[in-house]
Amino acid sequence: MRLAPLSRSELIKRLRALGWEGPLAGTKHQHMVKGDLQLTIPNPHRRDIGVNLLKILLKEAGISREEWLRLR
Repeated sequence: MRLAPLSRSELIKRLRALGWEGPLAGTKHQHMVKGDLQLTIPNPHRRDIGVNLLKILLKEAGISREEWLRLR
């Protein structure tokens, strides 16, 4: 399977399924936390989160592609 664009709400839903908490208020962006890790969440826009940004977010969160794709 391949990574695909997804909505901000779907991103948050999947992160919560992996044990992340939030989103929590920040200064300009909201973030989610898991233990000592903090992940900045993109602000809501009209369009989906693209694959390139999703790859960056997964890398920052320490989530493997396989782990992410199992959540579908």
